[in-house]
Amino acid sequence: MPHPTWVVEPLGGAHDREGFSCGNSALDHYLKEQANQDLRRGCAVPFVLIPSAGESAVLGYYTLSSFGIDAGVVPPDVAKKLPRYPLIPATLLGRLAVDERHHGKGIGEFLLMDALHRSLAQSFQIAAAAVVVEAINERAARFYQHFGFIPFPAITGRLFIMMKTVKQLFA
Repeated sequence: MPHPTWVVEPLGGAHDREGFSCGNSALDHYLKEQANQDLRRGCAVPFVLIPSAGESAVLGYYTLSSFGIDAGVVPPDVAKKLPRYPLIPATLLGRLAVDERHHGKGIGEFLLMDALHRSLAQSFQIAAAAVVVEAINERAARFYQHFGFIPFPAITGRLFIMMKTVKQLFA
């Protein structure tokens, strides 16, 4: 159950990135060392969850960016419903992590739903037919599959959910 004061906002200088630890050194390093660079370079927008407005502790984070799905890697039953373009526009949920001290509090689900809602809203301005995720391990892949993500047949760890399905989640 989400805490009523949780706030998701774009990563900024006031956020305490050094205090964040999710238990995965690559995800920790990204938030502490790479996230600002990706933001400045226009490669990804990091969003952080803080306990309430004005606080600096980062409970979790995710990143969003534009992405193109090679139409040849989409499962055939999905591909037949898509236009015959070589690249299908999508949103990439590149990273999602929760601070270890806050595991089991629903933060991962809350961040995922926020990312999907944000992706859906943006898809009305800049087309995206799906949201793609890169699951860092099998546990993460199961987490995404629980919410309706479908694995790409030939790309281990990469999953997607069609924007039509995301719309239904928020209907």
